[in-house]
Amino acid sequence: MAIVKNLRAIFAEVPTGYVEPGKHVTIDESQTIDPDKVQLDGGFLVKTLVLSIDPYMRGKMRDPSQKSYSPPFERGEPLYGYGIAVVLRSENSAIQTGDHLYCRTLRYEEYSVYKDASAFRALQNVGVPWTLYVGVLGMPGQTAYYGWKEYSAAQKGETVFVSTAGGAVGSLVVQLAKRDGLKVIASAGSDEKVAFARECGADVSFNYKVEDTNDILAREGGIDIYFDNVGGKQLESALEHAHDRARFIECGMASIYNNPEAYTPKNLMRIVQSELRVFGLLVFRLADKYQDEFFQVMPRLVKDGQIKFKEEIVYGLDKVGQAILDVGTGANSGKVVVIVSEE
Repeated sequence: MAIVKNLRAIFAEVPTGYVEPGKHVTIDESQTIDPDKVQLDGGFLVKTLVLSIDPYMRGKMRDPSQKSYSPPFERGEPLYGYGIAVVLRSENSAIQTGDHLYCRTLRYEEYSVYKDASAFRALQNVGVPWTLYVGVLGMPGQTAYYGWKEYSAAQKGETVFVSTAGGAVGSLVVQLAKRDGLKVIASAGSDEKVAFARECGADVSFNYKVEDTNDILAREGGIDIYFDNVGGKQLESALEHAHDRARFIECGMASIYNNPEAYTPKNLMRIVQSELRVFGLLVFRLADKYQDEFFQVMPRLVKDGQIKFKEEIVYGLDKVGQAILDVGTGANSGKVVVIVSEE
């Protein structure tokens, strides 16, 4: 193979609101690589196939002075996140040439050399597209599965409220809850997403931009579990209509990611009054407990058609910035994945 360009998606500037492609995320075409001759020094060379675009990435596009549960992206360096890569060459005994690897810190570039194999997992594909391994079989699916298993304490006949229920995480939570025999109330931000949540089994599915969440939860008699991806006014409504000792699984706060002036719930005292159980969910902290089980169970369910999902595929590393913007604004209609290259 001759020397080729190695395109990279660079974190160029800290945004104050929504991400602007070409300003906050830029494409660098200056680097080249010879895949046959690049020095590995005991490491391994991968070719990126698929990259995931997820809401949490916006939180990493911040000034280093702002502390959080994970480090910020480094300005002038490639973004990184969940992806699938194929091994072209390896000098590491733990990694074999031809392996397909799943990684949560894959650099958003076409080719990469790594030394440490601990962040990678070799996948055994059951016969589904690789894109699913960053969606329903990737971090979003794992988030839903781990969080539900660890914190829901679900009992048949209970009621769960799921926000962003038409999205990659929420739609699987809906299905897991129905498999456990629960009544599901689902909210989403478009009629299309409302319809998909209903298709996934939601008993009540509504557009929170059109119908009032308070009215819906009051009409349905309150909730025992809330799987929260939004925060803001929907969290406030869930607190108001929670049964005593309800469980709140706090997965995300999408309402504040691009809006520092976002609405803050005014009724947090409900946590005390109703003895609510509130759990913060970080998927990577539960991986050791649930990841092996997840990969034993979920791929077969997906292949057999027992789990529904939606994905939105875009092509080319140069589309990363726009994809992040689309996820931030909710313009996407399914789990957004970027196909960087074919094998």
